[in-house]
Amino acid sequence: MRIALAIGDAGGVGPELAAKLLAHEDMRDRDVIVVGDASVLRMGAEHAGVALDLPVVRPGDDMPAGQVLIDLANCPADSVKLGVSSPEAGAASLQNFAAVLRLARAGIADAVMFTPYNKHSMRLARPSYVDEIGFIDMVLDAERSGREFNVLDEVWNARVTSHIPLSKVAGTLSTERILGSLRLTSEVMAGAGKPGARIGVAALNPHAGDGRNFGHEDEDIIAPAVEAAVAEGIPAKGPIPSDTVFVRATRGEFDAVLTMYHDQGQIAMKLIGFDRGVTLIAGYGFPIVTPAHGTAFDIAGQGKADPGATLTAARLGWDLAKLNPKRGDIAPLPAGWATEEVRPSAMVAG
Repeated sequence: MRIALAIGDAGGVGPELAAKLLAHEDMRDRDVIVVGDASVLRMGAEHAGVALDLPVVRPGDDMPAGQVLIDLANCPADSVKLGVSSPEAGAASLQNFAAVLRLARAGIADAVMFTPYNKHSMRLARPSYVDEIGFIDMVLDAERSGREFNVLDEVWNARVTSHIPLSKVAGTLSTERILGSLRLTSEVMAGAGKPGARIGVAALNPHAGDGRNFGHEDEDIIAPAVEAAVAEGIPAKGPIPSDTVFVRATRGEFDAVLTMYHDQGQIAMKLIGFDRGVTLIAGYGFPIVTPAHGTAFDIAGQGKADPGATLTAARLGWDLAKLNPKRGDIAPLPAGWATEEVRPSAMVAG
């Protein structure tokens, strides 16, 4: 099994976390392809106070066992401004990300991982950038968008909508969309060794609409989706008021909670385990993992970044890859694959 690791935003804690991860005793004997600028990784090792000596391979070389580095030389460390967004760091993040996705698509890597990105940096470099899922869709020319899951030992969180304004959430929901999210949640959790996962479905409105006093969506849109999922054999229950659904999950009633929008789940999950949380992006044929926290610009370069969630993310990526081995033969990568421009797609992630 081999994981492809993209170095995150050079202005944040991503380089430091990548270095701490690679130096950890759990990772020293693993096969890891690190993608990014060699000088940024060296900078991260200095911040982390660890020594790294990775052999450098070129984008077209065969990948030897152990930890190796593909040096894209795309963000010289001496030009990096720590603690701030920049188009240079954003462009390097996007290039690193696209490269590891292509490695996995070709079968050279079994899982993809990245240390934290900064969306503002990425948008400075690519104004059309919305979020990771939309970018993955473009790189892979995906037929179906994946979904983000936040993962803790206590509970998983999936969501129906992600990076859209709160004002658009209600109008974006539909029974079919929620049913599709329930199917994918059940499928992904089964693929993670949790078949028959019990899913609590969060309501959209306070008190699950309170008999339509606070909105109609819970009765007219969410409830029918839950009923349809149950009819298909998916153990789902809801809509459940969002101020209690996570309490019930952490007490053991549910294995996962499906929320209707981004922060409805993120706030709860980060309160439960900020330093342990992992984001899993699933639905693309290989796992994509990252720590659930951000770039922590306020402590960049200080050696203070906690690697707990990063190590947990790597372990989850390995475990999922082992449960779902890559299919087929390794496909050849085209010339220039590592620096190939990511072109817009007609597909829009949900």
